[in-house]
Amino acid sequence: MSDFNRRKFLEGSAGVAAAATIGTGTALFAPFAQAQTLSFKPEKGAKLRVLRWSRFVQGDIDAYMANVKKFTETTGVEVRVDNEGWEDVRPKAAVAANTGAGPDIILSTNDDANLYPDKLLDVTDLAEYLGKKYGGWYPAGETFMRPDGKRWLGLPLGASGSLIVYRESMVKAAGFDAFPKTTDDFLKLYKALKEKGTPGGMALGNATGDSTWCNWLIWSHGGKLVDKTNKVVIDSPETIKALEYGKELYANFIPGTLSWLDPNNNKAFLDGQISVTNNGISVYYAAKNSPDPKLKEMAADINHAVFPIGPVGVPTESHLFFNQMIMKYTKFPQAAKEFLRFMMEKEQFDPWLQGGGGYVAQPLRFYENSAIWSSDPKNTPYRDSVKNLRPAGYDGKLGYASAGAAADFIIPNMVAEAASGSKTPKEAAERAQKRAERYYKL
Repeated sequence: MSDFNRRKFLEGSAGVAAAATIGTGTALFAPFAQAQTLSFKPEKGAKLRVLRWSRFVQGDIDAYMANVKKFTETTGVEVRVDNEGWEDVRPKAAVAANTGAGPDIILSTNDDANLYPDKLLDVTDLAEYLGKKYGGWYPAGETFMRPDGKRWLGLPLGASGSLIVYRESMVKAAGFDAFPKTTDDFLKLYKALKEKGTPGGMALGNATGDSTWCNWLIWSHGGKLVDKTNKVVIDSPETIKALEYGKELYANFIPGTLSWLDPNNNKAFLDGQISVTNNGISVYYAAKNSPDPKLKEMAADINHAVFPIGPVGVPTESHLFFNQMIMKYTKFPQAAKEFLRFMMEKEQFDPWLQGGGGYVAQPLRFYENSAIWSSDPKNTPYRDSVKNLRPAGYDGKLGYASAGAAADFIIPNMVAEAASGSKTPKEAAERAQKRAERYYKL
């Protein structure tokens, strides 16, 4: 297995494209290896532009760009890679889809593909090939990228797990030998941490990744945005109970979380301001790889846990899903499909998983055996993030309405309103109901 934490890679834009041979695999992956091949012949003079979300983990972009460079050296197709923040990728992708001009390939979040499905290149042949070769796609990936059960709008890339990140010493000092497994004990922990002067906090601003805990909050108490028929049902007794719980929880947060976006809780945790939050593995990764002795010492005290179980009695995990879309307007569809194929083959994808330090969990079952999940036991909880992911449009069918509602932060805004007291739980749920109905009535 390649250890991308020990390599140095060139940064910047490099090139990409086609026709690479598929290797036979390592001993680790031997049971899954199959003699399948597929390639797409790039168009003459093909050049590609890729727009993707920006890094929170340096090793992610290092390994990604190394793969891009390798692809270009293999095929000669030039590729420009632009990195943007999550909040910037979505509007730029929408503009590109509506104007028919822009990047050939876009790596975006959640079910953005459902905002403009008719603007995306059909990649069913590629998705089926990769699924058969690598043990199958997890159900969540199919739900996001093949909403009609037939046509693949794009490829799943994976998910950044939204798990609990905590300081073991502070949790123990608050009277807990292990991290709480129920919502009742979770609230008791937050109260105890505040009393000890080591509070926790989670984002309540329009944070693309870190506001996903609000989905967990609602689902864990039995609430949901829509039912199986896509009828909006967020204004429910279950949601009210969840919001009442959230208000109690928020009372023990560090001040300021109403305006937190994705970077804020990382900074607060690494600055020692909070002892518990929800995040991807990037907090631990930053501390572990920092040259600062104090942060390295903190890394030894950091651990991870899945979210506690609520009254519904089952896990209700919400994670930030990543997709890969080829825009239908591209002049080089074969080169674009070959690029995605190349990046998803084990010779490239597994080193990228390792380079990211566990920041992204795989969408294909084959990669459960990647060394990144066993090399450090603190990485292991993130391994099943896609496997256990519940889409934000739960419990309905994904499409324009679910994508629009998620992009409009209806659930996080509802939780923030109720938690802060700007609205009663009932008022917040009623407002969320009306906002969601605007999307689901279209």
